Amino acid sequence: MQLNKVNYKKGLKHYNTAKKPKKQFWLFKWLMYIVSKILVGKQCKIEKINMEGVKAPYFLICNHMSFIDFEINSLCTYPARVNNITTLESYYRRGFLMELNGCIGKRKFTTDPHLVKACETVLNEYKSVLCMYPEARFSPIGTLAIIPDTLARLVKRLGHDVVVLNHHGNYLRAPFWNWRKKRKVPMHTTMTKVLDKKDVEEKSVGEIHKILVDALDYDEYKYQKDNNIKITEPYRAEGINKVLYQCPNCKTEYEMTSSGATLKCNHCGKEWTLLENGEMSANDGNTEFPHIPDWFEWERANVRKEAEDGTYYFEDTVDVYSMPNTNHFIPLGEATLKHSYKDGFTIEGHYNGEDYKISRPVIGMNGVHIEYDYCYIRPDQCIQISTTDDTFICYPHKKDVVTKLSFATEELYRLKMLEKEQRQNKTRENREEK
Repeated sequence: MQLNKVNYKKGLKHYNTAKKPKKQFWLFKWLMYIVSKILVGKQCKIEKINMEGVKAPYFLICNHMSFIDFEINSLCTYPARVNNITTLESYYRRGFLMELNGCIGKRKFTTDPHLVKACETVLNEYKSVLCMYPEARFSPIGTLAIIPDTLARLVKRLGHDVVVLNHHGNYLRAPFWNWRKKRKVPMHTTMTKVLDKKDVEEKSVGEIHKILVDALDYDEYKYQKDNNIKITEPYRAEGINKVLYQCPNCKTEYEMTSSGATLKCNHCGKEWTLLENGEMSANDGNTEFPHIPDWFEWERANVRKEAEDGTYYFEDTVDVYSMPNTNHFIPLGEATLKHSYKDGFTIEGHYNGEDYKISRPVIGMNGVHIEYDYCYIRPDQCIQISTTDDTFICYPHKKDVVTKLSFATEELYRLKMLEKEQRQNKTRENREEK
């Protein structure tokens, strides 16, 4: 059995993330702007704050809700050249074009020693805009994901002005759990310089981290209510059971279904209606969580308790596809996916006459990428687990489990880091006593 290796056919090459990024070809800069102007038009209001005199190179950090984020990004940064840090599946069958567009390919939630060098090349040699989406995935519930302090450490090391794009309305227009059915929602993006070079030099990593989190923060349902936005589409709740997978009435998991504007628990029969103003209302009058992100965070708290109690464990049969390079997804057949505090993620399967085992320890993953409707392979829920030179897309056979897997990844990591800190403090105390 090979660890973190699959017995591919001879001659297959893995994508080289160490390659030097290209400077964005000038024609792509112009094409991106024109296409974005046509697609976005007047749907989004762009507001620039503290941007007087700001020119490339600078570090652009964006929150992430929908595919349209990229198009709005192009409108905000034009006419500067931009190098986007991009997940490799975006390169699928168009790797050369993505590289010409200045993209820096990366595998999600992995430590890439070459990334810093690529970032320095963009800022110091090309004098371009370096763009990053630190959430590394579309928001599942319209609120900011956990931002690791490694982002602030990167800002500190790069030593350039930092600009933040904060999008509003993008999630409401095309929520991650039903992105194919768009809603008529106005969008508003602010482009704000939050740190200049002097700030980056003088402030601590902790101070920089707080500034970035505050600047990136958002709550789409609060934004909807504050701006009196009505979403009248009759299908507005369809798919929301993928993120609201646990019933707050009977506490049962994975028995939620949705149709039209209604969310229902098939176990206890309770129903809720997603109102036009974005609030959830129980049909029996006893609404546990009118504000949808509160329901989402209640689910997270339940997973946190399982992690802390030592009762969390996941195992399922999955259909696995791999992406060693940008040319194709390779079907590896069925495998077993396990997730635990002790071992993190493991995928055990058999391909091309040989067993394989993919292992990602808890301490190495502060998050995991999930999809509710993956357009590249098949439109279903899946989870991506990457190593430094391969990506494995796993489709669980169990229903609606990927949101909980995402919670568990973050909570197990938090718990591991807390225990690591406690051990370090204890070691330090023992040394001081001696």
